[in-house]
Amino acid sequence: MRRLIFGILSVILLGIEVLIGLFAHGWVRSYLGDVLVVILLYTIVRTIVPKKGKWFVIPTAILVFAFIVEFLQLWGFCDRFGITNEFLRIIIGTGFSWVDIACYCIGIIPCYVSEIFLIRRKN
Repeated sequence: MRRLIFGILSVILLGIEVLIGLFAHGWVRSYLGDVLVVILLYTIVRTIVPKKGKWFVIPTAILVFAFIVEFLQLWGFCDRFGITNEFLRIIIGTGFSWVDIACYCIGIIPCYVSEIFLIRRKN
């Protein structure tokens, strides 16, 4: 049942992210989109991965992944590998920002809370 809920949340968050990408400007696109993207990744992983292991592993792995993607932007990943497809450039990103790192840290907090209060809870 939890996996179904996480799957539904994934679809909803993906829809919100697409709408943000297409229509939003200002702080919604700059900050809220980055906060929500780590939550989206978490819900996708939780849809696929059953509740096993330590509570902090999945959120931490997602946060590390987000950091890696952000630092690849600093390195100029898209330009170095000649990625010209506009969709891929948007997904991967082309501009490093410490604010994005902060947004990822804020966004991962509900994921840790979910792990502590929902996933670890005994049925």
